[in-house]
Amino acid sequence: MSEMKKILIAGGGITGLTAAYYLQKEITEKDLPYEVKLVEAGSRLGGKIKTVRRNGFVIEQGPDSFLSRKQPAVKLTDELGLRNQIVRNGTGQSFILAGDKLHKMPKGSFMGIPKQIRPFLFSGLVSPAGKLRAGMDFVLPRSKQGDQSLGSFFRRRFGNQLVENLIEPLLSGIYAGNIDDMSIMATFPNFYELEQEHRSLIKGLRETKPEQPKRKKNKNKDEKKQGMFYSFQNGLETLVEQLEETLGDVVERNAAVDHVEKKDHGYHVLLSNGDVYKADAVIMTTPHHTLPKVFSQFDIFDRFQEMPSTSVANVAMAFDESAITQDIDGTGFVVSRNSDYRITACTWTHKKWPNAAPEGKALVRCYVGKPDDQTVVNLSDEEITDIVLNDLNKTMNITQKPEFSVISRWTNAMPQYTVGHTERLANVRKSMHKELPGVFIAGSSYEGVGIPDCIGQGEQAVADVLQFLEKK
Repeated sequence: MSEMKKILIAGGGITGLTAAYYLQKEITEKDLPYEVKLVEAGSRLGGKIKTVRRNGFVIEQGPDSFLSRKQPAVKLTDELGLRNQIVRNGTGQSFILAGDKLHKMPKGSFMGIPKQIRPFLFSGLVSPAGKLRAGMDFVLPRSKQGDQSLGSFFRRRFGNQLVENLIEPLLSGIYAGNIDDMSIMATFPNFYELEQEHRSLIKGLRETKPEQPKRKKNKNKDEKKQGMFYSFQNGLETLVEQLEETLGDVVERNAAVDHVEKKDHGYHVLLSNGDVYKADAVIMTTPHHTLPKVFSQFDIFDRFQEMPSTSVANVAMAFDESAITQDIDGTGFVVSRNSDYRITACTWTHKKWPNAAPEGKALVRCYVGKPDDQTVVNLSDEEITDIVLNDLNKTMNITQKPEFSVISRWTNAMPQYTVGHTERLANVRKSMHKELPGVFIAGSSYEGVGIPDCIGQGEQAVADVLQFLEKK
C-alpha cells in the first residue's frame, strides 16, 4: 500500500477553499493515498467574501457578484448544487460623476472605450477638443513598448480627458489602484493585444465585440435585459458556507502558518497554535506580503516586499424608500478622479440586486479609499458615514439618517499589479520550482483579483500539486 502523502493549504479564502474542494474530490473519486489539511489564521472563512444578513437586508461587505461568462465560478456553483440559488443583477442606467454632474454612461462603450461614435459625441463627459483627441485612436500607430502602465497606454491612444473622465474610474475601481502604476499585461492584456492586431482600439472592439442586435419589441413589456453578474439569493457568502459544509474537518481555523521549513522529504509547517504539520506539498493562498516571513530562510519572495497593497472601505446604508426624495433611475455611479469627492463609487444596491432589500426599503453602498486618500479608511465609523452622506447629498436628496449602517474596512487588502508584475511572478515561480519543489502560490496577489480568477487559480494549484505528487 502506498504511503499517505500530505498536502497543506494555507489560507481559507475562496482560492484555498476551492483548492481543498477539488483536491478532496480527486482523492475521493480516484481513491488516492493523499490527505488534505486547510489552515486559516482567522476565525472565519471566505476572505473578502463576507455577507451580512440583517432585518431582511442582504449586505455584501466585500465583492457583490461574479461575471456569469467566467467559467470557473459558474462551474464551482454547479459542482456545489447552488444553481437554483443564483440571482442575476438588475440592469439599468449607470452614471459617471464628473464636474459635480451625473452623466449617463455612453451607450455602446466597453470599459469606457467608445465603440459607437454617436453616443460618445453627444456625451457631456468630454469637451469637443477632448473628443477630437480621442479620435486620434483611429490613426495612431501601434505601441512599440511591451509592459507599460494602463495610464500611459490609454493616454497615448485617447488623451487625458477620456481617460480621466471615463476609462480611469471604471478600471481603477476594479483593482483599487492608480492606473499610472498598474501593469497592462497583468490587468488588461486584451487591450494591448487588440491594439497590436487592429492598431485602433475602437476598430478592434467593434470587430471583436460587435453590438448585440436589437431585440424585437416583445409583447411582455416587463421583460428586461439579463444582467451579466451572478450572486445568490442569500448573498455571496452562500458559496463559502457550502464549501465549508462540504469540506468538514479538512478545515482548521485560528491556525496561521508561522514558518515553513524545508526538509529532505518535504516540509515542516509550524502553526501559530504550536502544531507542526509534515507536508509533502504546500499551497500558499495567503497574501503576497506574508511569504517573505513564512519562508525566511529563502530570498525568493523578497521581491514581493516591494509589491504594494492599497486599503479600501465601504459603507452600506439602509433607508426607508421615503428617505430618498430625489431618487435617480439607475444602478449606481463611479466618480471621476477630477471631481471634489472622497467617495469613489456608489451602488444603489436595492436596484442592482432586488433580493438585497425588503419591499419599501432602499440600500445604498458607497466606497472610499482612493490611492491618494488612504487615510480615510482609518477614520471612525461616524466620520466615514458623514463623508459619504455629504458626498451623496450633492447628487441625491436624502432627508433622513440611515436606519443602520454597515462599515467595512479592508486594510492592505488590494494587491497592486504594478508594471513588470507578470515577469516578476514568472521569476518567482521559476525559483520556487528549483528551490521549493512542491510549494505553490495562488490567490488575488498573483493572477487576478476577481472571484472567478481566484477560483481558477485554486483549480490550477490542484493540477500542479497532483502532477508533482505523481512524480514524487
